[in-house]
Amino acid sequence: MSEWTPETVRAITIRQPWAASIAHGTKRVENRTTAWTWRGPLLIHTAKAIDRPALRDPLVATAVRGHALETGAVIAVAHLTGCHPDCHTAPGGPCSAWAQPGMHHLVLADVQALALPLPCIGALGPWRPPQSVLDQVRLQLPQLPHLPSEGVS
Repeated sequence: MSEWTPETVRAITIRQPWAASIAHGTKRVENRTTAWTWRGPLLIHTAKAIDRPALRDPLVATAVRGHALETGAVIAVAHLTGCHPDCHTAPGGPCSAWAQPGMHHLVLADVQALALPLPCIGALGPWRPPQSVLDQVRLQLPQLPHLPSEGVS
């Protein structure tokens, strides 16, 4: 088993209130313009900007009710289990109420919100969080499993 390191964990920066909808709500699909091949632990980081019109979305309003919209911080940990292209035209319809047409859908599982947001600088696309942030995440969520030593790219 190996520890969490910048080589074994990725982070994604997401504008609020979408990030809070993952951390505190039922959003388990993140919409992206390109497919991702990487799978594994994923830190949910909030951008500095807030998508204010999104607050009028009923799904979002329900998900974030009672939660602060922290910006510029890691607020949750998830496990990225898959990525698939838009399936709105497939039998049965979209994979989630959160899925947007024409996008690739990152599938998230085992989401755990942090009690205390961890301020840090984000980046576009999947990025490698600094070891200091990973250590602080592990302090808040000591029950997180160790990572397998193989299969992480």
